[in-house]
Amino acid sequence: METAERSDGTREGAAEGRADAGSTVRLPAPRLARGILLAMLLSYVHVITINVLGEDLTGTQKGWNLAGLAVNAVLQYCHSTPWIQRRLGRLKYLTLGCQGILSYLPVVLLHDWWGSMAGFFAGSLLLLLPPRVAWTLYGVLGVGMFAGPLLSGQAWDMSIYFSQSSLLCGITVYGLTHLSRVIHELHETRDELARMAVAQERLRFARDLHDLLGYSLSSITLKTELIRRLIHVQPEQAVDEVAEVLTISRQSLADVRTVASGYREMSLEQEVASARSVLGAAEVDVRIDFSLGPVDRQVDTVLATVLREAVTNLLRHSRATHCAITVTRFHDARVRLAVVNDGADPGHRDASPDSGSGLGNLATRLEAIGGRLTFGHADDGTFRLTAEAPAGGGAGQRALRDAEFAAGGPGA
Repeated sequence: METAERSDGTREGAAEGRADAGSTVRLPAPRLARGILLAMLLSYVHVITINVLGEDLTGTQKGWNLAGLAVNAVLQYCHSTPWIQRRLGRLKYLTLGCQGILSYLPVVLLHDWWGSMAGFFAGSLLLLLPPRVAWTLYGVLGVGMFAGPLLSGQAWDMSIYFSQSSLLCGITVYGLTHLSRVIHELHETRDELARMAVAQERLRFARDLHDLLGYSLSSITLKTELIRRLIHVQPEQAVDEVAEVLTISRQSLADVRTVASGYREMSLEQEVASARSVLGAAEVDVRIDFSLGPVDRQVDTVLATVLREAVTNLLRHSRATHCAITVTRFHDARVRLAVVNDGADPGHRDASPDSGSGLGNLATRLEAIGGRLTFGHADDGTFRLTAEAPAGGGAGQRALRDAEFAAGGPGA
């Protein structure tokens, strides 16, 4: 996302620039809003031109008045176009002063009045100044456009007309300009939300591929190394390991297809069995104490994800020889998953580009379902990871995908 100043200050220009790159900002609604605003400005120019031509003035005087009107209209277009207004910066106060002078100069030089004379100036006051000051000056302008003609000898009805037409022109300019800006901002926001949704889906897809392929390829690698050692000395066991490799490969293929099609559920019980097989192939002594019972599918999936990531980290970042996996169901309907292993390096920090996104993302997932994640090194040299969550989902009855989007994906 661009900086706040740029997205706010050059919103229209940036929006049009991105349209050529496939953006959805340049749609009929913003262009129609701008077209209506421009048509309104031109219509008021036409009306004021008719008023000027109807005055009892010389041709030269009418020409100068129309030239001033043209400059006034150009200044109003600049004040009504956000990206031009931002480029003006503090010069907008100078252009506002020029617009005021051009609005009242015919009165000073010719003592002449006409309808909507100060309308553009009134609109610019509302657009450029702080609201309290702008609306105060807007009211003062309306009173002035009534009192001035009246004191100069104009009839009551004409004085009311001069005031009302100027105020009406000003509020119309302000309203349509503001509406045009809101429509552009709305479409830019929708475009930004669409880009964010695409980015979140990419994160989900990348995260799930990391979860699936990282773990599965680690398992296949370990079992293949085991098969290479067994094939000459224990061919029957090697054949059994080949069958397991085939099973893991087929499951990985099915999981990848599931990821491509959408949301994927996981089972903690199946993940525990898979962890036993993989860790056994890595010659890690595994002790499992499993007591789960019925749990919400969201909780089951998150805990299974935590276990898979814990086993992946164990294989990649430690020289473990013993591992204990404990799943406990408490009377308060909470579930705890604990993974304890030895051989961890307390000073290890994996900075490789493919090292994952960290256990912090797993903590975010658990928090989204009302749980928590704790991990750290114990005094006896072991590494302990504990995940707790309500069996029924608790505060996490929201969709798991929302939790995953918030997490941004797990990693090593």
